[in-house]
Amino acid sequence: MVVEPAPVLTFAKLTVWEASRRKLLIAVVVLTLVVIGVTGWMFTQLRYAQGPGGGPQVGEVQLRLIASQTLIAVVFLFAGVLALMSVLVAAPSLSGDVESNLVLAMLARPVRRSELVLGKWLGLAALVVVYSVGSGLLELLVIDLATGYLPPHPVQLIVYVAALGLVLLTLALLLSTRMAGMTAAIIPLAGYFMAWVSGILGGIGQAIGNQGLIATGVVSRLVLPTDGLWRGAVYAMEPAAVVGALRSAGTAGAGNPFGATEGPAPAFLAWTVAWFALVLGLTLWSFRRREL
Repeated sequence: MVVEPAPVLTFAKLTVWEASRRKLLIAVVVLTLVVIGVTGWMFTQLRYAQGPGGGPQVGEVQLRLIASQTLIAVVFLFAGVLALMSVLVAAPSLSGDVESNLVLAMLARPVRRSELVLGKWLGLAALVVVYSVGSGLLELLVIDLATGYLPPHPVQLIVYVAALGLVLLTLALLLSTRMAGMTAAIIPLAGYFMAWVSGILGGIGQAIGNQGLIATGVVSRLVLPTDGLWRGAVYAMEPAAVVGALRSAGTAGAGNPFGATEGPAPAFLAWTVAWFALVLGLTLWSFRRREL
């Protein structure tokens, strides 16, 4: 007897196969490899460059400090690419199948709509996680070989970046149940940058005691927890000396978009898990009630 795979896993495999054929993913992988290669070359030049006296131009301590701050900028670039990729593959996932009537063929058998939605999410989530883990490990390996530096919490760094991409993917999939692909992609991207700016304002508000700015940061993280996850990734990359300097800087440190004085609170992480459950539930409900 041949045992057929569960419909959710079948749809997940089909989603991965369909997304892998797009030139977008190939372009993202190529650009990622180029950025990793350029950063590796840059750090190699810094490490082995000689000063006027014949000694190293940059000392080991200074080199590792430069590496820690450059890594934050590189990860911010990766996070932006991941955000773009996540929404562009998820936004047309359901709306495109509905517009082309392909969804009627997929649901012709006794398959639940919820199984289709969960299969789509699972397949796209696998792509986001694979990209986050692969690019993160490769970048950390290159920096380690070139400078001997590794961030204090590399595992947390990769987890936070992957979760950021999953948040935007999940939101785009929800919007895809009711909106066209382009619209469903623009809204999460705009929300991503708005949440980032709101997080900066919230940090400044905490430093100066402004309740309005504090509320702006809190509300933005409740609606879209991407900035809180980004701050967690930054905190995972910062050496203790940098964290101490940011705390001493007061307002300037709190408002630094590439700095974090503390990691995400347990309550925020619990809310992020609840946010995923809530938005996925809304996605299932919305698609179930849509006329096909």
